[in-house]
Parts: sequence; structure tokens; C-alpha cells
Amino acid sequence: MSETLVDSKKIDASKRTWLIASGCAGAVGGVATAIPFVSTFQPSERAKAAGAAVEVDIAELKPGEKVTVEWRGKPVWIVRRTPEQVAALAGIDSQLADPKSERKPDELTPEYARNEARSIKPEFFVAVGICSHLGCSPSDKFQTGAQPSLPDDWKGGFLCPCHGSTFDMAGRVFKNKPAPDNLEVPPHMFLSDSKLLIGEDKKA
Repeated sequence: MSETLVDSKKIDASKRTWLIASGCAGAVGGVATAIPFVSTFQPSERAKAAGAAVEVDIAELKPGEKVTVEWRGKPVWIVRRTPEQVAALAGIDSQLADPKSERKPDELTPEYARNEARSIKPEFFVAVGICSHLGCSPSDKFQTGAQPSLPDDWKGGFLCPCHGSTFDMAGRVFKNKPAPDNLEVPPHMFLSDSKLLIGEDKKA
């Protein structure tokens, strides 16, 4: 009698295990089926790699702050410069390797950014945050004045920690540094006062 009871319990346990396993398999199948439908609402990795444009809300970006977004797998900086930082761009041409952004203009500087501020609006600077030397990412050095690895009359900008290249607040490289070129300004345009589109411009 007890043996029959034990056997029936074993059978019930076996059925229960089978039912649970079947249920889990069904649930997994349901999830697997749902994923393709969800993914169709998101940009594909191929689209991202091809350079799908990135829309950025800059409404909360305050003067003196920087935000970084990804475009084509690269870090793109958006800096909202203070009036003092914009003013500091003047009068240092003699210290810069390419003050007028004349080198590789088609690769590095769109026509609308071939100015002293290298921007559409002087207040906002947009650049790919990759040093033109060996591909390191420069660090923010917005504070002015003497600092380690920087000149005593430093007016703010960027320092590449790998080999010491320095750039001003418009991404223009200083003379006698390893980096041969200014930082790249990617195609971009303002959709509104608070919306910026990276990867497309009026010519696209």
C-alpha cells in the first residue's frame, strides 16, 4: 500500500516536472517571438555603424558644461562655452598650428564651422573627441591659468594625456605638439534652440 503511494507520488512529481519544463519552454518561445517585433522599433546596429544621425537635447546644458554622445562609434562633445571662453579664442592665432582650419577642411571642418569659434553658434562647440595624433581622447582643461602639463597663460581647452597635445576651446591644436591637426567638427545642425542633430547638416 505504501509502495503504491510512493510510486504515485513519483509519477505526480514527474508529471509536474514535465509540465513546468514545457511551460518554461513555451514562455521562452514567446519571448523569442516578441524580440524581433521590439527590435524593429530601434535603430539597427548597421544603421548606427553607417552613421545614423543622433538628436541631442541641449536645453539643460549650462555655460561651461560639456555633454558627450556617440555617433559612428565615436565620442562627440557638445560644449556650451561661456562668453569668456569664446572671447579667449581671439588673439592666439600665432600659437596655433592651423588657426584658420585650412588643413583637410573637407575631412575636419565643414564650411559653416570655418571660423574662429569653429561653430555655427559661437556659444556651442561640437567636435569629435579623438586626438588627431594616435586616437586618444583628450581631457577637459577648462580651468584657466598654470596647471601641470599646461602653460602659465592657459586660457582653457583640452589636453591629450597620452602625448601632451593641447587644443584650445575651439579644438584648434597648438604648435609644436604631436597632434598634426585640429579636432574634427562633425556634420551637425540646429533643429531648434534646444535640439541639435549630429551627423546631418543642411547639405545632407
